Amino acid sequence: MSLMGFLWPGKAISQPEMSRFSFHRGLMGTQFNVIFYAPDSLTALRANAAVNARMDSLNQIMSDYMDGSEINQLSKTAGSGRWVPVSSDLYNVLKKAQAIARLSNGRFDPTVGPLSLLWRRAVRRKEFPTNTERKRARRSVGYRFMELDSATRSVRLKKAGMRLDVGGIGQGFAIDEALVVLHQFGIKSALIDIGGDILAADAPPGSSGWRVGIGSGKAGDTDTTTILLRNAAITTSGDTYRFLEHNGRRYSHIMDPRSGLGLRHFVRATVLAPDGYRADALTKVFSVVGLRKSRRLLTRFLGVKLLILENTKGQLHKWQSAPF
Repeated sequence: MSLMGFLWPGKAISQPEMSRFSFHRGLMGTQFNVIFYAPDSLTALRANAAVNARMDSLNQIMSDYMDGSEINQLSKTAGSGRWVPVSSDLYNVLKKAQAIARLSNGRFDPTVGPLSLLWRRAVRRKEFPTNTERKRARRSVGYRFMELDSATRSVRLKKAGMRLDVGGIGQGFAIDEALVVLHQFGIKSALIDIGGDILAADAPPGSSGWRVGIGSGKAGDTDTTTILLRNAAITTSGDTYRFLEHNGRRYSHIMDPRSGLGLRHFVRATVLAPDGYRADALTKVFSVVGLRKSRRLLTRFLGVKLLILENTKGQLHKWQSAPF
């Protein structure tokens, strides 16, 4: 992610009884930061402990890196014809992922697991996958092969070899759930960040919003644009730091689910959305679609704003749907 994180809020001029608390830890392979205002340290510690417990629970459910995770156990039933009852958390994230897959015509796809495993290995080992490997993996990918039954809260994976991967939406879903926990403790002013997926609740006391810096997306470039964020989420995707070079061509770690390959052109999408899961997933969608087609596709997602940069034939183009 190329979001530069969050800056300090403006000077507080009201609610002097509220104090600022900040907590940090590793989570989901990245940094997890929680900042909020609470009346006392005991409330803050209890709220943070509850948030951490919730995050650990979600990680055990959604992580396709853990052999025993619920999502991996579900993937093992692919092609069996069985309807598998799942937890409300897994069902909810898959339902949200399926909705975005449909609206984006498959530019986002939660069944992309076979291809993402192949591409992760390629980026890690710097070994380009063969056409045969990609074709074999591609046969097991397709969000239409994942069926959900709300009455029984069950999932059926229709094709053998399917593997679910909600990595493109899971962090956004998690920060939404973290905010739910904070609200249960009466905490209204908060900012939550998992690796650049940022969700802001009410503004800090005496301020009109949380100051968030959006980086340029270029390695070594420290220029940022600062916005005031409240009751919204923001995420940026790009290939600044993770990519694969093969035969003189650069492929992003952001993969097109339809081709099974990383994007070949530089594109950086920043999405402002009402919640974390949409901001997270839609950065991938608009990166895959590209600048020109994103203008039309954006109309399918109400309440979403987009800033996109794309390098086409050596020319850097920029488009922003509306001011953030």
